[in-house]
Amino acid sequence: MAMLDNNTDFDIGGAPCPPPPVLKPNLSSKLMAALRRNRLRDGHPISTKPITLGRVGSLEIRLAQTEREIRKAQRLRYKVFYKEMAAKPDSQTKFTRRDADAYDAICDHLLVLDHEPPKKKFRRSEPRIVGTYRLLRQEMANLYGGFYTASEFNISPVINSHPDRRFLELGRSCVLKDYRTKRTIELLWQGIWAYVQIHKIDVMIGCASIAGTNPKELAEPLTFLSKLGKAPAEWSVGALPHLSVPLEQMNPDEINDKAALRRLPPLLKAYMRLGCYFSTNAMVDHQFGTTDVLIVLPVENIDPKYIEHYSTANVKDAVAMHQ
Repeated sequence: MAMLDNNTDFDIGGAPCPPPPVLKPNLSSKLMAALRRNRLRDGHPISTKPITLGRVGSLEIRLAQTEREIRKAQRLRYKVFYKEMAAKPDSQTKFTRRDADAYDAICDHLLVLDHEPPKKKFRRSEPRIVGTYRLLRQEMANLYGGFYTASEFNISPVINSHPDRRFLELGRSCVLKDYRTKRTIELLWQGIWAYVQIHKIDVMIGCASIAGTNPKELAEPLTFLSKLGKAPAEWSVGALPHLSVPLEQMNPDEINDKAALRRLPPLLKAYMRLGCYFSTNAMVDHQFGTTDVLIVLPVENIDPKYIEHYSTANVKDAVAMHQ
């Protein structure tokens, strides 16, 4: 998997450079190498020191700065998705022990770093990457063949009907098991909120996953999602027809709402609290061993109390640097 050069910094600033020829996400290694050498840069270079987007105790959140950090994030994803969960690696993924695809080269990568990790013998003391989130802005998706979620959900009508809105795709979220706490999730959202403001994002989209590939075994949580109400027509999205499975797997009146809610993963519940809409149906991702729904979250839907909560001093400082 070709990535950014080791000395290449991410830029979370202003307007994009003139577009190169449009390339499809499924790129050859030769084209990926060219993409690595010629990756788009925005107008405002980031500082020589990493920009902190949030901090809680020993944990910091910021964007990845180098190819080495991205590779570490890919190894973290491999550990969570393939070793801990039920994802099925292909031969390359198994050999490299990294979860990587072509989209990594055109995304920004949020990292949660622990500056005081447990010490290990014979290893250099350095911050440990314990959480990550992949961010794909619409202008980058447009240049390189579209969003990742378009391979699973029919998102084109929603995007095309809102030409004045800037979309951001969230994906590949994972946190090491020992760090799956409320403060880590909140730190991730501080980073996302800073990024949203810096890039003037209007709508966030992305897949939210429930572990398991048998919809009948997930009947209660899926049916619970169907009870939350349909999205307004302008934000309604469905899975691609050949992948689609219904959310309503049983009689909605027969489920225990509290039990169903407990079965939903924390990330999905966080989206719910923020005011997202869900796709009209789900799809089964056999590679990752999950059943996915698409979330659509217009920024205007977010409750002001959450905006206030995530607008920490670090977030405000990072945003101010890019005004």
